[in-house]
Amino acid sequence: MSQTVNTGGNGGTLRERITTGLKDAMREKDQTRLSTLRLINAAIKDQDIAARAKGNADGVGEDDLLGILGKMVKQRQESARAYEEGGRLELAEKEREEIAVIETYLPRQLDEDEVAAAIDEAIAETEATSLRDMGKVMGVLKGKYTGQIDFGAVGPMVKERLS
Repeated sequence: MSQTVNTGGNGGTLRERITTGLKDAMREKDQTRLSTLRLINAAIKDQDIAARAKGNADGVGEDDLLGILGKMVKQRQESARAYEEGGRLELAEKEREEIAVIETYLPRQLDEDEVAAAIDEAIAETEATSLRDMGKVMGVLKGKYTGQIDFGAVGPMVKERLS
């Protein structure tokens, strides 16, 4: 399933939006956005190379790109926490600035009520009745909500509902 994420009114695929953002950041001399977008591009290129090595000539798809961005946000959140605990507030702030840039390319995150509704919908759709059905439920959620849900937090919620 490939989806085009569109936030902020500028259309196109996620790759196109990142490339456009990179060019805009260069023109505007926005160093934070520029360096963050370069990191995003490097991560995408790494994954493209890995995908091509496995025979996928087009590289990674939109869902994979969302996964890459989600992972980058999570890494920066962990770094910001560690910097704060170590008293390095300026470095924590830099991580938060990068998170803000990355999040402009991610779809809107679902709130708690929306996540609960999505879980209920996925359980109903898969007719899940026990923990053995958890994989089916998670598969439906990942297919519909990649980039919008923290699947690390959703897993225990699904497990609780199915047990």
